[in-house]
Amino acid sequence: MAIRVAAVEDDARYRSSLETLFHHAPGFVWAGSYGSAEEALTAAATLVAHGEAPLWDLLLMDLDLPEMGGVEATRQLKRLAPGVAIVVLTVFEDVDSILRAICAGADGYLLKRAPAHELLRQLEAIVNGGAPLTAGVARTILDLLRTESPRLREVPRGPAGPALTEREREVLQALVEGKSYKQVAEYLAVSLDTVRSHIRSIYRKLQVHSVAEAVGRALRERLV
Repeated sequence: MAIRVAAVEDDARYRSSLETLFHHAPGFVWAGSYGSAEEALTAAATLVAHGEAPLWDLLLMDLDLPEMGGVEATRQLKRLAPGVAIVVLTVFEDVDSILRAICAGADGYLLKRAPAHELLRQLEAIVNGGAPLTAGVARTILDLLRTESPRLREVPRGPAGPALTEREREVLQALVEGKSYKQVAEYLAVSLDTVRSHIRSIYRKLQVHSVAEAVGRALRERLV
């Protein structure tokens, strides 16, 4: 089944380029666009009020929007339609923007400068439960945590943290690095079912419900 994709983007020219891309991308169906967060929220709320599912499987979210920003829009849309994958698509790659978006519930964080084929590949991976971050964004976070953010570096990894096993920490580290479930299985030389079992356990121990939330907590609390 084709992936229904829409966008929240205030730049009309960029919206048009996305529409052209997805009209010609196998496996995707263009489901429309919104010039503001408020328009997307109104559309989702109207459908939910009538007991209907949103018209999209995946929503591309810009961060720099008029009025309500992309982070708050992501937070509210996730409450309205938790089954919709929301992927930030932005020019911002600073650690604060990335972490705020992930903590708001974003299922992915991609950069507008990415080539079209890379964007499509990452979106397919995210819809299939894959990596929430591109490798470049993951490296940005890890580098900044190590070298440019003393406040975050000073957060202790004390014994009060969740009691993850060594293998669970390896799985979590791989997710932070942007690996998909399949890549984690290959990296650790285990089955895909084993990876899924570890991830369910990680979710339970971290009290989260998605890869993005798990990665966000891992980064905030330096669990890996």
